[in-house]
Amino acid sequence: MNKLLKYVLLIATMAILGACSITPDSIVKQPTTARPQAAAAVPVKSGAIFNQAAYRPLFEDRRPRYVGDTVTVTIAENTSATKAGGSSGSKDGEIDASIASFLGKAIPKATMSASSASSYEDKAAANSSNVFNGAVTATVVEVLPNGFLVVSGEKQISLDKGTEFVRFSGVVNPDTITIGNVVSSTKIADARIEYRTNSKIDAAEVASMFARFFLSISAL
Repeated sequence: MNKLLKYVLLIATMAILGACSITPDSIVKQPTTARPQAAAAVPVKSGAIFNQAAYRPLFEDRRPRYVGDTVTVTIAENTSATKAGGSSGSKDGEIDASIASFLGKAIPKATMSASSASSYEDKAAANSSNVFNGAVTATVVEVLPNGFLVVSGEKQISLDKGTEFVRFSGVVNPDTITIGNVVSSTKIADARIEYRTNSKIDAAEVASMFARFFLSISAL
């Protein structure tokens, strides 16, 4: 028994240590960055005011439109949900019976009665709320035929011995991009937003799972 316990403790320790260094899974499945495609070299004439190779309209900001361009996404997510349910029921029963005779002899006042009653009531409620605010700069990884931009980005923040990951992906309508190349996450289609960490918090969660396991089999 002691030998088995040693093996279990060894496996638990290895799992906890592994959780400290493994990058958490991501719901963002596409690449989080892309390099701009090299434009085909075309001979240009220099010396004039108009330069076709680097043309930008006079009254237009530099907006993202090609693979490799960047856009800043302001994350402003606030969701809440409430669910409640209940049920109830009751059942009553009653029986009366009399015995007129037994072994051929009359029994005038022999009666029997029984009754039963049962009821139940069940109630359940669940509340959930999430607030996620921040900003991440994403890269255009694809330009769709209709001109919409598929963007994706990742931000890593290292604090002490842990690393925090902020990942984002979605489809941006260029018309929703404001001054400074900023767009709100609430205006992005197919948005995938996540915040993960591989810090000691994950290790503590793993340790708590093993603690509950050992408490469930403990004789105490």
